[in-house]
Amino acid sequence: MTNKKYELTDKSIEWSGVTLRRIRALRDFGNVKKGELGGYVQSEDNLSHAGNAWVYDNAMVFDEAIISKKAIVEHDAHVYGKAILTDYALVASYAKVGGRAIIKDRANYPCNNDIQL
Repeated sequence: MTNKKYELTDKSIEWSGVTLRRIRALRDFGNVKKGELGGYVQSEDNLSHAGNAWVYDNAMVFDEAIISKKAIVEHDAHVYGKAILTDYALVASYAKVGGRAIIKDRANYPCNNDIQL
């Protein structure tokens, strides 16, 4: 892809036996400015380069989870398994979304619970 919006940095953490790397914005989009550090992803497959989707703070996205369109994962939230966040969905705080969960439209999941489907 020639118009990438972020890159994987050398900063990494281990979580549940998986290496996650911090992301850095390569261009301005949405509320994100070029050079801004984001959260952690396992690979570029976890966060779309299209749209304004972003992983903020210390949030983590791993396994086969996908964040796309204008979805946001922030604070210390985790999205994993085969979960999909899309449209204007928000997962925040200490929320954990996994399994085959699909969070979309304008759904907000800012809590301290787990959801797995």
